[in-house]
Amino acid sequence: MVRPFRSSVFPESLLAIRVIPAVPTKKFSLLTFFIVVALFCLMAFPAVIRAAADPKEEAEILNAAESVFLSMAKRDFPALWRGLTADTQRAIVRNTHKAVVKAGLTFSEEQVRADFEKGGGTALDYWGGYLSRFDPKTILEESRWTFGEFKKDRAEILLRYQKSDHDAHLKMFREGGLWKVGLDETFSIRQ
Repeated sequence: MVRPFRSSVFPESLLAIRVIPAVPTKKFSLLTFFIVVALFCLMAFPAVIRAAADPKEEAEILNAAESVFLSMAKRDFPALWRGLTADTQRAIVRNTHKAVVKAGLTFSEEQVRADFEKGGGTALDYWGGYLSRFDPKTILEESRWTFGEFKKDRAEILLRYQKSDHDAHLKMFREGGLWKVGLDETFSIRQ
């Protein structure tokens, strides 16, 4: 026969003592209950407390992003270049300059930048290669756009391609009073 475990350290009389303190019997008022629920919701759902952009600013952000992808589709590379953040522009110029030097050509980074600004031969080659791997119509026509996180000079647009289960978070930045697309900040593998 198996005997129940009995501890010699705790006599049976001590085992019967309640270790859990009694729940206070003070009743909460209805107002206190709603305040506690509201605080819980605010902590549990940070998107609810984000500093929302006004509708005009949301429209500016969405229009700036859309214009970049429309410029890609129309192959209007100077307009596309103007819609990109300074960090994205620097990354493109730096990477293109490295490729140009490796190919044996003698262009300075400033010459590469000027070529991108006017949509010259180097820009045509770069964007032609980019667009051979990426079709902007997938963003413009086959994706759902929703406004994501917003801060004073930063915003995110959530892009959901119709055949995807996940959103891409397109990062937008306000520079010089204008909203710009952060292609490098969004899609770079260095992030």
